[in-house]
Amino acid sequence: MELTPTSQKETEETWISISDMMAGLMVIFLFIAISYMLYVRSEKDKIEQIAHTYNQLQSALIDSLNNEFRYDFEKWNAELVDTTLSIQFRANRLNVLFGQGEAKLRPYFQNILSEFFPRYLEVLKQFKDEITEIRIEGHTSSEWITGVGPDKAYILNMELSQGRTRSVLEFVLQMPSIEQQDRNWIKGVLTANGLSSSQLLFVEGTEDREDRVKSRRVEFRVQTNAEKRIDIIVNQKQGS
Repeated sequence: MELTPTSQKETEETWISISDMMAGLMVIFLFIAISYMLYVRSEKDKIEQIAHTYNQLQSALIDSLNNEFRYDFEKWNAELVDTTLSIQFRANRLNVLFGQGEAKLRPYFQNILSEFFPRYLEVLKQFKDEITEIRIEGHTSSEWITGVGPDKAYILNMELSQGRTRSVLEFVLQMPSIEQQDRNWIKGVLTANGLSSSQLLFVEGTEDREDRVKSRRVEFRVQTNAEKRIDIIVNQKQGS
């Protein structure tokens, strides 16, 4: 059928309107896509900035702790673990930190804590605004002295490790050398955490051979606000 001049003009105007509408929608979709890309980039920049700040803080903390204690680690049988910002104490051949199956501190460990903790506090005070928690963690091996089953041993070791970390916390908190102002601060950030055998250490080069000597340890571990700030961003992103 041959279109009349009037029908042909109406058809052309209809196609022009549709093409204009499609062009408008494309602009809108393009705007949405660009906005989303900018949002994602902005969030990524925030996380990268926090990660960068955390790395700087972690390096500064590690350097400060190393400078303060590098000549003491060997005589204390202690170790600074960079990745977790923790200092680990273990018994040696001649001395133990606690009696077997007991939560009471041995004089050997009391002497170490008396020398260590006031200096440790002086180092951490330099990073006071960035620290959210100073964790005293008690870890055990998976065995128990009476040879009970593994589940019962885990529960008994949980009670034991919690008792031991409370003993450590009580001892350091009552040190006469700690000033009241510092005591008020650490009461807000210092926690005792008995973890039983939940974080075993393994013989080097293996993934399942428990190192019972290394697994029995007390750690002083620092947590900073970097993790909390990243969590807030992630939660905001998930809720948006």
